[in-house]
Amino acid sequence: MIPQNFEYTAATSLDQALGLLAQGAKPLAGGMSLIPMMKLRLASPEHLVDIGKLKDLKYIREAGGVIHVGAASTHHEIESAALLRGKCPLLSETAAHIGDVQVRNMGTIGGSVAHADPSADYPAALQALEAKIVLRGAKSERRVSAADFFLDTFATALEPGEIVSEVIVPLEPSGVGVSYQKMVQPASGFAIVGVAARVQRSGGKITMARIGVTGLSNHSYRATAAEKALEGKSGSAGELQNAAALVAEGIDANSDLHASAEYRRHLAVVYATRALAAALARTA
Repeated sequence: MIPQNFEYTAATSLDQALGLLAQGAKPLAGGMSLIPMMKLRLASPEHLVDIGKLKDLKYIREAGGVIHVGAASTHHEIESAALLRGKCPLLSETAAHIGDVQVRNMGTIGGSVAHADPSADYPAALQALEAKIVLRGAKSERRVSAADFFLDTFATALEPGEIVSEVIVPLEPSGVGVSYQKMVQPASGFAIVGVAARVQRSGGKITMARIGVTGLSNHSYRATAAEKALEGKSGSAGELQNAAALVAEGIDANSDLHASAEYRRHLAVVYATRALAAALARTA
């Protein structure tokens, strides 16, 4: 289908973009989520502000002991950035799992995070990384944890007039292993279930475990019960399986034409086991 008529502005500065958003315009970056929705008339914005080429939103840099990723950074840029591959490999690894080449070349982390598809890949990694998401408005700026940002299906902590301006992720210390594993939906590339794992081991014991899950529920979440079950353990195969069994505990699982709720819960346990084992193997 063809979208309804709309006004288009290619913003030349972040301030200009935020000013227009405050007046009710909607942001456009890579367009990988918004344009298909507009074609289906699921979204009908009257005014689009293109922020995809703003240098103020396109960067990947280390500062203050963390890594700042501008919202207009594409999935390919995140996948291939030497800084992220070396110091926050979970984000790069996750970006490599998104869609296809065309999507990774055009889609942006800010757009993906703001869209909050319950089967998107980044949210699992951001939960495991305990990332901070920076939200900007014309007269405001605030930081929200990933745990508090993703609220429901396509629902986030964004307020009217705000955009995701950057994502802040940690520098991984030595001894941390990471992995992102997912059951892919072949047509879309989205995760039927995806699990991101971060594990730190010292003295033969797991001292830190973080597990982010996507695709299973109506939004991403951290599997804190599974994390607690691992900490202090040696990381044997049995211990990993026991912890993974808690990943779907108490979760109201999604059910659709791609997978039933029961199958998704099974996949969550399987892929959590795989992600944890792979992450643990990388702690050496």
